[in-house]
Amino acid sequence: MAKLSALDQARLEVETYENSLDILLSVHKEQADAMDWLSIASSLPPVPPRRQSHNELKARQRQAVTPYLLESGNAVERAQEQDERDFQEAQQTHAADVVEWENMTALARRILSSDTGAYIKAIEELSPFTELSTIGSSLHFKVHNRHLVEVNVTTCGRQAIPAEVKTLTSTGKVSVKAMPKPRFLEIYQDYVCGCVLRVARELFALLPVDALLITASAEALDTSTGHAVERPFLSVFIPRATLTALNFETLDPSDSIMAMTHRGELKASRKTGDFEFITPLTVSDLTPSEAPGGKPFSDLIGHAQRLRAAMAAQCEKLAPLQIESSLSNGEPA
Repeated sequence: MAKLSALDQARLEVETYENSLDILLSVHKEQADAMDWLSIASSLPPVPPRRQSHNELKARQRQAVTPYLLESGNAVERAQEQDERDFQEAQQTHAADVVEWENMTALARRILSSDTGAYIKAIEELSPFTELSTIGSSLHFKVHNRHLVEVNVTTCGRQAIPAEVKTLTSTGKVSVKAMPKPRFLEIYQDYVCGCVLRVARELFALLPVDALLITASAEALDTSTGHAVERPFLSVFIPRATLTALNFETLDPSDSIMAMTHRGELKASRKTGDFEFITPLTVSDLTPSEAPGGKPFSDLIGHAQRLRAAMAAQCEKLAPLQIESSLSNGEPA
């Protein structure tokens, strides 16, 4: 029994380790249900409760079947009092439901009208990033306009990744070894990129924006001061159409991020082992074709050319009228 217990404990320890690693590497695969703000805005108010007499009817039924087991008056009165308490509780629940419905429909109308202040309120109140905070991330948001939201993701850095590898030996014991550096950096890279993809998925499910500008930071050693500081090491621009086309069950998070417009190659420093720091992308760094709400420069040129041709056609139509007007006034053509 002692041997079996030791084997079970060893197996449980390794399984727990493997599960924690799976959570880190699959964070990008989950997503909350998309918010249908139009349905919320057009939803009907909660139906008010109706006074019911279920308990009273049951008491009267029992009284009619077995009158000798009950004091008829007291039983019915107690049942009526219970019905009244149930009705009062239902009214209180309904009042709370009405307040929640009013708040949600008002928020939905604001979001549908592109009120950027409502975007922040939706993020704060609906809190779609609870799971990310439990695995070591904090987030800060900036709404540039109805098309673009900027996000700063602060990760736990290297502390989020286990420094050891646990395996089960042939004899049923737990083998603990230091994780090889290449494997550690591979997991760290996929974890960070997975967090970025998860943040993007949650925001696109919550808000009707077209694109996100996400920067990931971590606390790392500043060799010039010897102190730990928080610095950015990855910045990426993610359009909604690009993210929607991804297959999250089979993709590699790092490859997906590197295929997008980004800054930061996620190369570890030889001195500290941390990723190299970067200057984050800004809205001004985006090309006209990338900037949400904007148009490619070629489209603007084409639009200008079409306007010019239309104006030239109008001038040609007006030229005979001007000549005719000059002749009628006795002026030389």
